[in-house]
Amino acid sequence: MLDADFFRRWMVTAAAAVDREADHLTELDSAIGDADHGSNLQRGFSAVTAVLEKESPQTPGAVLTLAGRQLISTVGGASGPLYGTLLRRTGKALGDAAAVTEDQLAEALAVGVAAVAQLGGAQAGDKTMLDALLPAVSALGTSARAARDAADAGAAATVPMLARKGRASYLGERSVGHQDPGATSSALLIAALAETSGANAGNGDGA
Repeated sequence: MLDADFFRRWMVTAAAAVDREADHLTELDSAIGDADHGSNLQRGFSAVTAVLEKESPQTPGAVLTLAGRQLISTVGGASGPLYGTLLRRTGKALGDAAAVTEDQLAEALAVGVAAVAQLGGAQAGDKTMLDALLPAVSALGTSARAARDAADAGAAATVPMLARKGRASYLGERSVGHQDPGATSSALLIAALAETSGANAGNGDGA
């Protein structure tokens, strides 16, 4: 069972990953976006860790709902609403349970990803964060490690894609040949989940 502490550790691990990879995310974004994806997410997840420490929510759903709210209020551009929606809707789907199963997390995350797709009007193959999140959700029922690998592969697969949504879509054919920064940061979020699951299992093997 995964309790509130597990979800707090997931968010803290994600914040550390974003902090570590912020320059790389911004570099990717400079090619096909506004060159601020890394710095925006870095600021947002730093605020998430601060508010979680201050307010200490007691259920998994409350942790993710609070984190999502903080991202929406802190991160500019499209990233704040998209990541905020992902976490808030996942949190709401988890409800008020004090602890949840891995299967319940997978089901709730699917709800969150569907909300992102609806908000952004995007689908698989549009060269967005969904290209990492959709395969990750599909694989999460197997294990968190499988979800991480699927997200990494999904992010890498955006390189040859033509962007059809978001700022990158304005570039047309020039968007081809670049890895999508949103898919890359989404893969970091899923990798943080796998890392937290491995630590939770006590053997580093993932969930």
